[in-house]
Amino acid sequence: MRHRRRRTPPSPLPQRNGIDAVRVRMPLDDRWDTVRAHLTERLAAAHGTIDAMITEARIVGSDGTPITATTPYAPGGHVWFHRDLEPEPPVPYSLDIVHRDDHILVADKPHFLATTPRGSHVTETALARLRQVSGTETLSPAHRLDRLTAGLVLFVVRQEERGAYQTLFRDRLVTKEYEAVARHDPALRLPTKVRSRIEKERGVLTAHEVPNGEPNAESTVHLKAVKGDLALYHLTPHTGRTHQLRVHMNALGVPILGDPLYPRVAEQTAPDDFRRPLQLLARTLEFRDPVTGHEHSFVSGRQLEAWESYESWAQ
Repeated sequence: MRHRRRRTPPSPLPQRNGIDAVRVRMPLDDRWDTVRAHLTERLAAAHGTIDAMITEARIVGSDGTPITATTPYAPGGHVWFHRDLEPEPPVPYSLDIVHRDDHILVADKPHFLATTPRGSHVTETALARLRQVSGTETLSPAHRLDRLTAGLVLFVVRQEERGAYQTLFRDRLVTKEYEAVARHDPALRLPTKVRSRIEKERGVLTAHEVPNGEPNAESTVHLKAVKGDLALYHLTPHTGRTHQLRVHMNALGVPILGDPLYPRVAEQTAPDDFRRPLQLLARTLEFRDPVTGHEHSFVSGRQLEAWESYESWAQ
């Protein structure tokens, strides 16, 4: 007999600064007497913090009632709370909305702004900013851009429609075109198609190509213009591997300007050097809307700094 999967109840806590409350599900195990006992074991590093949060009534059950030190453990139950977030360096660039309707929102993301909360980047993310600006708490991303990459990102307004838009990217039904600035190599024959196997290990900053591996990444590189020692490249990824365009440009011998990871990991004295952003821009986004049937074509209004201010970048 097939067991029906239990539906996760909605959060009883409102978002805070565009950030959802943390949800913790109780395992189907009865070896704890109280919710507190489970949380202090599961979140051992925050033992004292859990007690303080319980005292301050900051951890609540599915009905919004704060738990106490003696709240009985409920296998399969849930509790919610908001984390205390560390201050984050503000990303000093605007996040622009290119398009918005009842189903989608298309944003023009700046360099250094993460798409969604992850790791040490939580409040300084496109998702958090857009939820606050748009007033749409249900907003969620259909795909992601690297934090260092600027350009167009598609967000979905209604949770029940998110899967339809994510499927577009999974099935490669979205045309994405990028621009990048890198060193000009006259000996490089372009256009060219780069195919390789790219893998990225958890906890390792860089991705790498596997020699003679079965290709899982494909990109087309065109030369768009030349200005002195620099060139503006037009890039079309046909797959969506992590750091794909950065890895492929590096493999061609023309790593993208401002890249702190390729060809080698740079030693940084500060978390971010806003003066020299990665010169990679998601310029266009085109697709047929799976909900409305409309043909969409969006273009980023951003410019790559190294191309606009050649003299300060050419070295």
